[in-house]
Amino acid sequence: MNGVDYMATTKGYKNYILEQLNLLDDITCRPMMGEYLLYHNGVLFGGIYDDRLLVKIVDSNKEYGMQETIPYEGAKSMYLVEDIDDKEKLRDIVIDTCKDLKK
Repeated sequence: MNGVDYMATTKGYKNYILEQLNLLDDITCRPMMGEYLLYHNGVLFGGIYDDRLLVKIVDSNKEYGMQETIPYEGAKSMYLVEDIDDKEKLRDIVIDTCKDLKK
């Protein structure tokens, strides 16, 4: 794969992310080819790829200054959420991301 190694997300990391998102109601996690898609109130806002939390790029989450990356080869760029230990900030990022996705 062009020298880029991809690995499936571990269940431990997935469980940690779900725990960090527990300030939000109605978070759904669906497995997809070794990775996980994340939904808030039925809105697909991001996913867990290679033990990284990524969210879709929308106008309302640009203020967080997150780095762009790709979840897997051939995919659209997404934002990498690096500060996964701050539950309040995670909650705000998800809410702001979903604002634009619901339109």
